[in-house]
Amino acid sequence: MKTDNQPWFWIPLLNFASGFPYVIIISVSVLMYKNLGISNEDIGLYTSLLYLPWVIKPLWSPFIDLHGTKRKWFLSMQLFISIAFLIVGFIIPTSHFFILSLAIFWVAAFASASNDVASDGFYMLALRKEQQSFFLGIRSTFYRASMLAGNGLIILLAGYLEHKYGDNQKAWSYTMVFVGLVMSILTVYNYFATPKTELPIAEGAKEEKNFATVFASFFKKKQIGLILAFILLFRLGESQLLKMLTPFLVDETGVGGMGLETEDVGIIYGTFGLIALTVGGILGGIAISAHGLKKWMLPMILTMHLPIIGFVLLSHFHPSSIYYIYAVVILEQFGYGFGFAAFMMYLIYVAEGESKTSHYAIATGFMALGMMLPGMLSGYIQQYLGYGNFFIWVFIATIPGIILSRFLIFPKDYGKKEETN
Repeated sequence: MKTDNQPWFWIPLLNFASGFPYVIIISVSVLMYKNLGISNEDIGLYTSLLYLPWVIKPLWSPFIDLHGTKRKWFLSMQLFISIAFLIVGFIIPTSHFFILSLAIFWVAAFASASNDVASDGFYMLALRKEQQSFFLGIRSTFYRASMLAGNGLIILLAGYLEHKYGDNQKAWSYTMVFVGLVMSILTVYNYFATPKTELPIAEGAKEEKNFATVFASFFKKKQIGLILAFILLFRLGESQLLKMLTPFLVDETGVGGMGLETEDVGIIYGTFGLIALTVGGILGGIAISAHGLKKWMLPMILTMHLPIIGFVLLSHFHPSSIYYIYAVVILEQFGYGFGFAAFMMYLIYVAEGESKTSHYAIATGFMALGMMLPGMLSGYIQQYLGYGNFFIWVFIATIPGIILSRFLIFPKDYGKKEETN
């Protein structure tokens, strides 16, 4: 792959198109189902099952790695996702919308997971290692920005339509149609912006003959037991936080929630949250590029997890001013943008070597498993503990990942930009 391909033109929106369907399927669907009358228990269970395609994507990632180009794969998958969202929009007004929309989301999730595999492989093929560390902050920022576009702007639109029509089904139907159109525009942009050539397999390089070879080579990596434990447990707290945070914000104060309107949630995440995330992500990439991953691993992880304390305080004191919520969200989003860069850089390190696209898919598949299983139980845990104690539990759940990170072995200067004379 050419390295003079003007990555500033394609990295931002390619990663936005990777994160956007993910946030709609995994996160925005939570608020949609909440406002359409689905219980917290069902929301936590069934929307967490939507993680499954990301968990098992390593099963077909070698096929993507060995057949066709990454560009053809992610463009076709993005087009498929666009159509799926349009179908969901037309399904919502029907009487069986819950099961039907879940089925379409689940199929779209497979396409989105495939899009991720192809996009990640394209990124690693297109850029040199020092470029990867520099653009990691940009990449993760726009991936996360797509999530805030979903949790912010899309939810803001849904809230506006709810008030305009007084009919939640109609509002969310129009919203999902709009989402499908946005995804279509992203697909068209990526068709024209992304480089159109990929290098053939290098001469003398070993061609993987079957999937078993790819998987076996991954599990032969040094510290593989510790690596898998870290990947599975690193997001143990976050996986539960993400599922119950939106219900917490919109639930009435009588049941422990903050009593916000749908539009309030959209404004909070779509403005100040987006700015904080962008700044945090850019600084995270710059920090790793300047000093290497080793120096920043622990500070970044702590920066990512400590803001959960803010939700503990909100759930116990329920301040009347919305500005306290703004402050907590700003800290959480900055911490996430800054800290998650370290985790993603480590996954790139884990994927180093032959079959890096497939190995990265395997690593992120385990990451998705670590999100799915706790998320499935989050609604039941929240109902049992109440919001106040639930957020305390979420904070405690971050501790195993922090401890395991201290035993990981990787080059001190990994990710550091090479100095040139």
